[in-house]
Amino acid sequence: MRLDPVDAVVVGAGAGGGVVAYVLAKAGFRVVLLERGREVPFHESGHDELRSQRTTVLGNAFGPDDSHYVRQIRSPLTGFFYRVKPSEGAYNNVAACLGGGTASYGAMAWRFHPKDFQMLTAYGQVEGSTLADWPITYNDLEPYYERAEYEIGVSGKAGANPFEGRRQKAYPMPPLPYNREAARMAAGARKLGWHPFPIPMAINSVERDGRAGCIACPHCVGFGCEADAKNGTQNTVIPRAVKTGNCTLLTEAVAKEILTDAAGKAAGVAYYHQGRLQEQPARVVVVACSATETPRLLLNSKSKGHPNGLGNANDWVGRNLQGHAYSGAYGLFEEEIFDGTGPAARVALCDFNHGNKGITGGAMMANEFIRLPYLFAKNVRPPRVPRYGAEFKKFVREAYKKTAGVKGPVQEMPLWDNRVEVDPKVADFWGIPVAAITTRRHPMDGETGRFIAERAAEWLKASGARETWLQVASLNGTGGQHQAGTCRMGKDAKTSVTTPHGRLHGVDNVYVADGSVMVTNGGFNPSLTIMALAFRTGEKIVRDWRRA
Repeated sequence: MRLDPVDAVVVGAGAGGGVVAYVLAKAGFRVVLLERGREVPFHESGHDELRSQRTTVLGNAFGPDDSHYVRQIRSPLTGFFYRVKPSEGAYNNVAACLGGGTASYGAMAWRFHPKDFQMLTAYGQVEGSTLADWPITYNDLEPYYERAEYEIGVSGKAGANPFEGRRQKAYPMPPLPYNREAARMAAGARKLGWHPFPIPMAINSVERDGRAGCIACPHCVGFGCEADAKNGTQNTVIPRAVKTGNCTLLTEAVAKEILTDAAGKAAGVAYYHQGRLQEQPARVVVVACSATETPRLLLNSKSKGHPNGLGNANDWVGRNLQGHAYSGAYGLFEEEIFDGTGPAARVALCDFNHGNKGITGGAMMANEFIRLPYLFAKNVRPPRVPRYGAEFKKFVREAYKKTAGVKGPVQEMPLWDNRVEVDPKVADFWGIPVAAITTRRHPMDGETGRFIAERAAEWLKASGARETWLQVASLNGTGGQHQAGTCRMGKDAKTSVTTPHGRLHGVDNVYVADGSVMVTNGGFNPSLTIMALAFRTGEKIVRDWRRA
């Protein structure tokens, strides 16, 4: 079924796609926004720890569902591919619903450090990696960081982070106050001469835009917000886009391929909706499906003019998949440090993002989110405690409220062979070839992870922990919910997939607006950077494609 033409089709209603749809609709473009998932109201997901975005024992509350999706993952032990479902950790799952990951994320809203955009210049080439500078700088993105903070809604304390790049305006909302753990940790950091400050969060600290301020419930990361105080694209820019009358939102609409004409330009998108394959003609196509699903769609969009997939003339689509090599430490205190006030993550420091001797890059460090019972019992245990039995149960009972964690999203080195391909022999529910993912980590990621973990233990000890133990990420794989890098931006089409504004090299009406375009992933949660890039890309599309 072929539909009436529109100005733009945006595939993916997450952090990037929701923003671009809003920018275009506000500018008067007729937009169709396709989302493969659906809206997930709070009452459906609730506070069920076993069916959340972090724990999928009983399934994915925010999608994708096991009955419709599968992936091929290359085993680091055997080198062969094996199938995984979305509820399995190796899948590298990003929420498939209205708002994407912003519907269930922890909502840390970080700007990258200025050096994160110039890693090659700052450190030189790291052997075995494809480390490169971004084609844009922090200063190029700063106005769009500001716009994202105000359009989405971020609480924080301007000037509190002495390592932050320049900013023109304060945050639109004051920071969330420290809870018991954060206050204790902040004091410990100051003892060490470090520089703690409140974490910038895409959470209302006060009532804003008709929605409540945070009620400090102990469930945040991995869940929806019962007070609707957590800000994602699903409750900010997407409703505004629809309200313009220029944006048609279709949920449970699964993109099959980007259609091209005889000249090789994009002509629209073919997608499945309500059991039918439909074709939506458009002047512009924006792909914002995540750093695993975006290359999958591009690689599945083959034609005579693009035999290897859209944007893939030089074999860069799907390459350089990155995540974060999360590392840190836990500390056991004599007294209760957990007071039940969420989100537990309230304090951070950026003393070790850069300038670490013998280390390329680093990471922001913050106290961990709420350790809910299942994940606490599964993951938070010093080496002296057995994995089961009476001693294990005793530890869980006594240590639950006396334990704090500190972790950092270690900036990974990009690798050419970390990639997303498609497997023509394995298809999903709709018959679309699935993603086949191969990943490992660079040895530097392990060195940086151990360095950050040691600093985390040092911080916990200074804050009063009587016992600490490290958690260092393995080198076996990467990706996860912070996935990035598979359609990196650049000025040279031979070594990148998109232009600095996210347009595919060689296809002048297809843009990418998600973490795929990021050259490196920074030492921070990437959501605010994805949104800032999407505002920048959206404005560029408006300038180049506005009708006379």
